Amino acid sequence: MSPLDVSLADLIARLDEELPDANALARVSEARLRAQTLSDLGDQLVDHYVSKAKQTGASWTEIGDAIGVSKQAAQQRHTPAPFEQFTNLNRHGIVLAQEAARTHKHDFIGTEHILLGLLGERQGLAYELLMAKTESEQRIRDAIEELMPPAGQKALRGHIPFRPESKEVIEQARRASADLGHDWVGTEHTLLGLIRAEESPAAQILRNLGFTSDELHETVKTEITKRSTARDEQ
Repeated sequence: MSPLDVSLADLIARLDEELPDANALARVSEARLRAQTLSDLGDQLVDHYVSKAKQTGASWTEIGDAIGVSKQAAQQRHTPAPFEQFTNLNRHGIVLAQEAARTHKHDFIGTEHILLGLLGERQGLAYELLMAKTESEQRIRDAIEELMPPAGQKALRGHIPFRPESKEVIEQARRASADLGHDWVGTEHTLLGLIRAEESPAAQILRNLGFTSDELHETVKTEITKRSTARDEQ
C-alpha cells in the first residue's frame, strides 16, 4: 500500500472502466492527461506544506534542504502564487479546468473551463450551489458545450495560459472573498467570480441557468454562516 493508498492498478482499472470503448492510443492520451493532473496535485501538496513551514519560521535554505534543492530553486518554485489563498478544493478545480482545456485541445483556459472545473470538484460548495439551483449536472454541461469553442488539432503540453476574462474571474473571486470577510478563496468564491465577469461565456451560462450575481452572493453568505454556526455548536 502506498502512502496515499492509491495504486497503479487502481488508476489503470479506473481509466479502463471510464473509457471501455477507447483504443490503445486514445488511452495513452488520456493516461498522459491524468498523469499531468497527478503531477499538478503533487506540486500543490508540496506548496501547501512549504507555506506551513514558512509560517513556523523555516528559512528558504532549510526548506530547500528538506526538498533536496538549492535555496534559490526552492524560493523560485514555491514563492506564494496567485492561488495562495485558494482552498485545496478550489485549487483542484483550477487543475480540472486545465485538464478540461487539454481534453478539448484548447491552447487557453477560458471561463467555461473554470466552470467545468467547479463541476468536477463535487466536494466544493460551488457544486452544491449549482446542483441546488439546476438539479442537473448534465444540464450545466450541455449549456457549457453549446458555448465551447471547437476542439483544437492537438492537445497542448505543459503550461496552458488563462484568457484575460479568466484572470478577471480569479481576481473577482478574491474580491468576493474579501467582500464577505473571508480569509480563504473557496469554490464558492470562484463561482461568484465567474458571474461577476459579466462579459464572459461562463457568466452568460450562469445567467441562462437562472443565477444572478446578487442572489448568488447572498446564498454564499447564508450558507457559510450556516456552516460556521453548525461547527461552533459541535
